Amino acid sequence: MLETNKTEEKELFDTIQVVCPTCKERKELKIPTKIINQSKTLTTVSIPSGAVCEHSFQSFVDKNFKVRGYQKVDFEFTHMEFYEGGGESSEIVKDDHTTSFTSLPLFQEIVKILRGYVDDKEILGSGIFTVDGNVLYSSLPSTTLFSITKEFEVRSEKKLSSLKKMYLELENNQKICSSYIEFLGTRFALVLFFSPMVKLGMGNLYLNDLVKRIKKLES
Repeated sequence: MLETNKTEEKELFDTIQVVCPTCKERKELKIPTKIINQSKTLTTVSIPSGAVCEHSFQSFVDKNFKVRGYQKVDFEFTHMEFYEGGGESSEIVKDDHTTSFTSLPLFQEIVKILRGYVDDKEILGSGIFTVDGNVLYSSLPSTTLFSITKEFEVRSEKKLSSLKKMYLELENNQKICSSYIEFLGTRFALVLFFSPMVKLGMGNLYLNDLVKRIKKLES
């Protein structure tokens, strides 16, 4: 059983070696392989203080799990984050609508709004996904991230992506609330991940408020 778990972990995660651009502290970090493999450009990995050293910073990882660059940040990350694109060496594929969307300044504004919702007490993480389960942005814990991507993949295969919302309650009473949204011609899913203390009704209110705030960016 232990060997099976190790095999599954190796398939789900790979290791990158990062170097803090401020203090040069080094550390190996495990990151989900799915996020790196799906990206058409670089993947931005935002690393919170305490994960490597006392500093928050961003690293830009290519499809071979090699770090291609770093960026110091003014904002202090509280969670490890992943999103497609980033860095001066990132080449935008002009014909790819999703990649073009994640390169827009408005996409970064959406990410800022999602960061503002995560508080470590009630809302434990957030994410933006394509309708077929690709990760555009995530601050979700790894186990939750795998569960939600699998759920989107299954729904896409069964042609269920026309559904407007999705609510899941986990065995530990944590909740996942998701809503599909159309923004600048791109359809994607917003996800909020809640602690056990949050009822699904309250989670739905948070989600509706999030959708309204993001829609305002379009106007």
